[in-house]
Amino acid sequence: MKERHVFKKSIFMLVFIAFAFVSCSDDDSSETEEQNLDMTEVMRAAEVDVASESISDIIIGSYEFQESSELNRTTSSQSNLPDCVTITIIVEQGFREITLDFGTEGCIVNGHLLKGQIVLSYTRNVEAQEILINYALVDFYFDTKQMIGSRTILRQLSNDNGNPQFTHNLDLTVTWPNGAEASREGLKIREWVEGFGSGVFSDNVFEVIGNWTTTFVNGNTHTFEVLTPLRREVGCSYFVSGNVDIQRANFGGTFGYGNGDCDNEATFTFNDGTEIPIILN
Repeated sequence: MKERHVFKKSIFMLVFIAFAFVSCSDDDSSETEEQNLDMTEVMRAAEVDVASESISDIIIGSYEFQESSELNRTTSSQSNLPDCVTITIIVEQGFREITLDFGTEGCIVNGHLLKGQIVLSYTRNVEAQEILINYALVDFYFDTKQMIGSRTILRQLSNDNGNPQFTHNLDLTVTWPNGAEASREGLKIREWVEGFGSGVFSDNVFEVIGNWTTTFVNGNTHTFEVLTPLRREVGCSYFVSGNVDIQRANFGGTFGYGNGDCDNEATFTFNDGTEIPIILN
């Protein structure tokens, strides 16, 4: 009887250990899956940044080119758009509407395939210190992502530093080919720190600050706040420097864009100090 009791006890212990092992393995697997989801969302948010900044470049560049052309200034900018973009301009007393049509097959702009239209309009006043630019994305795709949005950019002739400044109200929804979706709301402020009046839009440099949220279809909402200004060199597809604080319930860290090199390399530093490299798309 004693041997049978020992045998049963041994079987019980083995079952307990096996259950504990499986339970720990399940916990590790769940934690890994959660971390993968976190980083997938961070990467998708970075993709939204690339698309959003490129769209801002196009809108600002088109406005500046149109105004420079009409004023016939010697410092007028060169258009930053290729010939495959069809540009239609409606000119009325004190009003301008510009339609940028990238076609249904698409047009390569700064290394990205754009499809559909960007329509922007504004009330023209050459003496105004501020101009409000309205824009809408119409059947618009950035590479393989569908972009839906219509918002405003306030153009100030001079900020406290004496530089032109653009305040962008964000309202954007992005859908990936696999059905993933994210919406973004918030505010970005672009200060034009280099290249204004040079005659070539591609040599311009902006510094970007602001805060915004990105919400995914699963309900996860990430908050973003610029810690050090993001340097946007129009000749580069990505921010070349700057840091953004990213936080969500039980997750967060700092997204860093490097120290000035034009490349697709970034880093994400978790709240606990762990750092991982990021390759931007």
